Amino acid sequence: MSDALRADALLDDVPREGRGRLKVFLGAAPGVGKTYAMLQAAQRQKRLGCDLRVGVVETHGRAETEAMLVGLPEQPLIRSEYRGITLAEMDLDGLLAARPRVVLVDELAHSNAPGSRHSKRWQDVLELLEAGIDVYTTVNVQHLESLNDQVRAITGIQVRETVPDWILQEADDILLIDLPPRELLERLREGKVYVPDQARAAIDAFFTQTNLTALRELAMQTAAARVDAELNRRYRLQGQSAPAVRGRLLVGIHGNDAAEGLVRHAARVAERRHLPWSVVYVNTGANRGETELAHLQAAQQLAERLGGEVVELRGERVARTLIDHAYERRATLLLVGRSGARRGLKRLFMRSVAEQLIAAGQGLEVSILDQQRTPSRRVGEARRAADWRTYLLALLATLVATGAALVLSRYLALPNISLVFLAAVLVVAVRSSLGPALACAGLSFLFYDFLFIPPTFTFIVARQEDVLTLLFFLLMAVLAGNLASRQRRQLQSLRQAQAQTTALLDLSRRLSAATDVQAVCAVAVHQLQLLPDIEAVVAMRTKKAEWSFKGGALPDLNDQALAAAEWAWKHGQPAGQGTDTLPGGQWWWLPLSGDGQSLGLLGIQPLAGTQLPPPKRRLITALAQPLAQALGRATLADELEAARLHGQNEELRSALLASVSHDLRTPLTAMRGSIDCLASLGSGMSETDRKELLETTRDEAERLDRYIQNLLDMTRLGHGGLKLIRDWVTPADIVASALQRLQRVLAGLQVTVRIPDRLPLLYVHAALIEQALINVLENAARFSSPGGCVEVEIAADSNRLRFIVRDEGPGIPEAEREKIFDMFYTAARGDRGGPGTGLGLAICQGMIGAHGGRVLVDDGLNDRGASVILELPLSPQPEMEEGLS
Repeated sequence: MSDALRADALLDDVPREGRGRLKVFLGAAPGVGKTYAMLQAAQRQKRLGCDLRVGVVETHGRAETEAMLVGLPEQPLIRSEYRGITLAEMDLDGLLAARPRVVLVDELAHSNAPGSRHSKRWQDVLELLEAGIDVYTTVNVQHLESLNDQVRAITGIQVRETVPDWILQEADDILLIDLPPRELLERLREGKVYVPDQARAAIDAFFTQTNLTALRELAMQTAAARVDAELNRRYRLQGQSAPAVRGRLLVGIHGNDAAEGLVRHAARVAERRHLPWSVVYVNTGANRGETELAHLQAAQQLAERLGGEVVELRGERVARTLIDHAYERRATLLLVGRSGARRGLKRLFMRSVAEQLIAAGQGLEVSILDQQRTPSRRVGEARRAADWRTYLLALLATLVATGAALVLSRYLALPNISLVFLAAVLVVAVRSSLGPALACAGLSFLFYDFLFIPPTFTFIVARQEDVLTLLFFLLMAVLAGNLASRQRRQLQSLRQAQAQTTALLDLSRRLSAATDVQAVCAVAVHQLQLLPDIEAVVAMRTKKAEWSFKGGALPDLNDQALAAAEWAWKHGQPAGQGTDTLPGGQWWWLPLSGDGQSLGLLGIQPLAGTQLPPPKRRLITALAQPLAQALGRATLADELEAARLHGQNEELRSALLASVSHDLRTPLTAMRGSIDCLASLGSGMSETDRKELLETTRDEAERLDRYIQNLLDMTRLGHGGLKLIRDWVTPADIVASALQRLQRVLAGLQVTVRIPDRLPLLYVHAALIEQALINVLENAARFSSPGGCVEVEIAADSNRLRFIVRDEGPGIPEAEREKIFDMFYTAARGDRGGPGTGLGLAICQGMIGAHGGRVLVDDGLNDRGASVILELPLSPQPEMEEGLS
């Protein structure tokens, strides 16, 4: 390693005198817990006696985050008026005057209020760091400036508040705060990220499974890049190259028939030695025939199917390019195939790629695989048969140059005439290839000798210096033509590679954001149909062995196209147009497979009955591989989700049986006992005893009916079978009906009802709201002592109406207020509370939630008991007919 690089690393590592340290808590999206983790770290520092202060922290009303703020000293915010709105910002000057050791600054990408010293909060942070104050801060990955366009492409939302990437590069510590998208969505629905109205809007607009998965991947890539850069920097401090932490296997391939065997061998070696591996092809710019390209494409696809990475490099020296890439990737093993036989001077003066690797690959283990190769034609038909038009161009260029030289010979000296012919050679080389350029050089040599070298009109050269002139002219013409044609080949190769890389990158980026099979197919078809003059579709087999076409319009397939699809599916090989199987069809079918199983078929139809050109066919084949991987990932995700749901259903079934077996048996036992007494004693019983037994039987039957009704309601809620039949109803009628139905249950309690005189109408399913209120009232009755108070109140504002039920029971501890809405959870303690399945409040939450409302829990009457609040949104009130009030 050079001394300059080591010096740069040392300078980077020297802490700037008086500058604070920056710790960044990085997350994929709001709600993953960045602020909570930052406050946890602050609490630990405070316990160690560190002088810290909260500059600004946004809790967004989250109780757990607010609890973490307790005990941390806060710097009061500065409030200012802007267009009639009061804005609160961090007091930068106050923090600089106080000079604590650590300052907590939430939301690094925040834009400050107009009139502040800095327009962005990250600029405030830089000033704190320059003052020698350590800063803990939080930021989401979508706010990084370099990812702005990528985030917009993923989410469809333009993020306006951004942070320069160099802020993270200068951070002393970056902590990735991660939360799986499914858990984040659950937190969002539970109101732990935003209030419910904002939560629903956020889920629809930004917080989708697809967006969160893509953002999570970006966050992990950002953190991983930082770790890798830090490792390299640490080794540069010691004047060394960073070693391979785990090692890597690189496989150098060429476009021959031995490439696939080399890839398979590499996969086995990587599996045995537990190494990640890459297949590397070095494009030197040489012209590649169709056979070579086909072998190369097949080997690359095989490598991807076997779990390897495919890399294409560009360079004129194959061995040097492979070694440089191996050092860059910190590879430990380099595997190549044995080169073909070299003859004559080439064998004497040129070393093979394997020999060059052994000579120059210091620190690398170089393995050479000698394979039996099937004999094949060295040059394909396309490479042997030159295009006659390019040679015609060479002839015409020579004739034009000759005419120009004859005219200019009257004014220019003889040596200058050769430049005219050299120009013709360059034009031919740039416009065609090496063969026509050499032909032009040869013809120019002959015309130059015949027309301009004395004696003219003969091929005799009289003067010795003219011989050297001719020889140097021929040498310069050949070299110029060779260099120009090479540059043209490299330019064409770069253009093709750029187009393919762009298409692959765009497809891969969009596929990474798709989470299910339908989304993957839609993205793939959309991207493929951006290519001109083709129609694309993804065909999959259903469980009934029928074709299902996804991602686009239903294609019009004839019998021949269906037969080609059947063959491709059965044999796992391409079929249809341009293949050896049913080539007369209009559709080309490519199998999409992963982990040894068929996932589907990619169907391509050229429009207007044309044939797919080879470059476009190769591009589509390359695009099919990431599609197959994404399809396999989505299929596996669907299967795992189905298995998870099946497991949850089994757990729910077991919990249901365990929970309700006793509660259903108890009323049945009481009813059977009462009936047996009535049957055995008959008329021997007094009227009072008979009436008491009958009332007991009726009460137990009603309780059993409520249990069964709860189970049925919970089943309908869980399977989406609950239908909302809405109508306008007065809230007072719902309360009156619920109290009437629970008259016997509430007997012995002091029930107080508070209903305002004027209340808005509710547009709800009245029976469901009544049932939810009954469940809450029954719950209050079970937990109230005899003679206790139960209060029912209705309150309303401009947007919401609330049914509030308060009691004087034992109350619900803070830790259990969220659990009581779980199925089969009961808060009964000892003998208090009586029997119950634990379904009542869960059903209540489901019924209210189906109407867009929520269920809240608070303290009860006289600082005792609990309050359950059923909150429902109010719809615009209907217009009353004239004469009605």
